Amino acid sequence: MPLLLVDDDQDIRSLLVDLLSLDGFKVDEAENGLVALGKLADNQYQLILLDVMMPVMNGIETLKEIRKCYNTPVLMLTARGDDLDRIQGLELGADDYLAKPFNDRELLARIKAILRRTDSSFTVGTRHIVNFEGFVLNTATKQASYNGQDLDLTTTEFGCLELIIANLNQTVSKDDLSMKVLGRTLSPFDRSIDMHMSNLRKKLPPRENGDLWFRTLRGRGYAMFSDEFCDRHGDNAANENHGGGG
Repeated sequence: MPLLLVDDDQDIRSLLVDLLSLDGFKVDEAENGLVALGKLADNQYQLILLDVMMPVMNGIETLKEIRKCYNTPVLMLTARGDDLDRIQGLELGADDYLAKPFNDRELLARIKAILRRTDSSFTVGTRHIVNFEGFVLNTATKQASYNGQDLDLTTTEFGCLELIIANLNQTVSKDDLSMKVLGRTLSPFDRSIDMHMSNLRKKLPPRENGDLWFRTLRGRGYAMFSDEFCDRHGDNAANENHGGGG
């Protein structure tokens, strides 16, 4: 499947198509959000590269429409220093963002990092199903359900949940989440992981025992505790052993 590049600047599109083609990617182009949505209706894409500043329909509006119907990974291309666009994009389900102007190698690295966690053809290892207290995670298709109900997670949200379940009853640091899920080191003031975890928390149904699915451990990261762990140690023990949080 090709990538979809959405940018109103013809010169930038041409440069990026040449760059991506040299690395073996096929690329479809769209000059604005409306054209992109039309292409999405007729084609399947591995990834969407979505510029924010565009006429007709900007990137934020386009992302809203994309997420109504598609879970296709989205890499937002934002103006450098425009925190609002980045935060909005992450809140709406973008998988990652990259500020313009960007280094060609960093763009390729971000694309490949997203594809490694979203496309089974980029993944090394055995396909398998993860089961945990009503959750079923299909690591091949990146789909998650709870008690048979699809959770409609983005691939990045899926990656966060998968990593936290894999480290049950232990703290997973934001640095680990950023490196293993986003494929990059966590830079100072980077709120990407916080936003993805916030979105994930909103999508998870209430836990049957009334407890939180996972805890935010201030200054440390996140932890998910099994029912068995909570029954054995109690809520206070979990707080003492892992630093508290809510």
